[in-house]
Amino acid sequence: MLQKTERTLSDFNSQLKLKGFNAFQIESDGAETRVYSRKDFYKICLTTGKSIINYSDKSYAQEGTILFFGNPHIPYSWETLSTEYLGYTCLFSEDFLHRGERTESLLQSPLFRLDGTPILQISEQQRVHLNDIFEKMIAEQNSDYAFKDDLIRNYIHLIFHEALKMKPSENFIHHKSGASRLTTVFMELLERQFPIETPSAPPQLRTPQDYASSLSVHVNSLNRAIKETTGKPTSAHIAERTLAEAKALLQHTDWNISEIAFALGFEYPTYFNNFFKKHTGTNPKTLRAGIGRLQE
Repeated sequence: MLQKTERTLSDFNSQLKLKGFNAFQIESDGAETRVYSRKDFYKICLTTGKSIINYSDKSYAQEGTILFFGNPHIPYSWETLSTEYLGYTCLFSEDFLHRGERTESLLQSPLFRLDGTPILQISEQQRVHLNDIFEKMIAEQNSDYAFKDDLIRNYIHLIFHEALKMKPSENFIHHKSGASRLTTVFMELLERQFPIETPSAPPQLRTPQDYASSLSVHVNSLNRAIKETTGKPTSAHIAERTLAEAKALLQHTDWNISEIAFALGFEYPTYFNNFFKKHTGTNPKTLRAGIGRLQE
């Protein structure tokens, strides 16, 4: 039974990555709502029930029907308190949505921004209307219509615009300082770039500017927050995590040095060698040879 469940989840994630989109009823999907790659996918949920949602450093106590927007760059978790929890979920990649127009401004809207709020309280009339949109998305993804992806993108945009006309929920339990909040999300986002699974899929974010852009803040604001909270600059945290991943790849894979360099996002192997020697005092080849001798 466990192997069957694992195969089902693997198939679900493989299909999701291939298509870049999936929509389903929460009551009928089982474990698939909880297992997917948040590094890649945005999430919209329309749910009726009682729950506590932890989003970044805030916790929201919710009851009734809500519309939730999950950003893959911001950590969140969901604790369901109801014995029955009904609704719909759709997952989509940024690449899937970017095939349409006017997408970037919507993903930078208060629905997904760090300083915004991801939860909206929904009236019964709004619930009926949004239910209809989700049901149309589900029906469309199972159809043979040649342009169904375009139609699904239109449905997602329609949900965006319906949400932007509503007032966001302010029913949150606690709120850290701005610097602490930004640091928490940066550290989570940094960790989500790893582990590296294949040489052909390097981290999408590599520089402080990359992280600042992803979090919709100015790079100077990010640097100030990180330094104030941790005592170290943003670049130091990125370098430390990259170095730790490099050592793991040298020890646990048979990739050559060039493959590891490209996997970590370095344009040339010499750049990786210089980076590694600067932080360790030795080069990757020497370190790998030393690890090999210790394991013999």
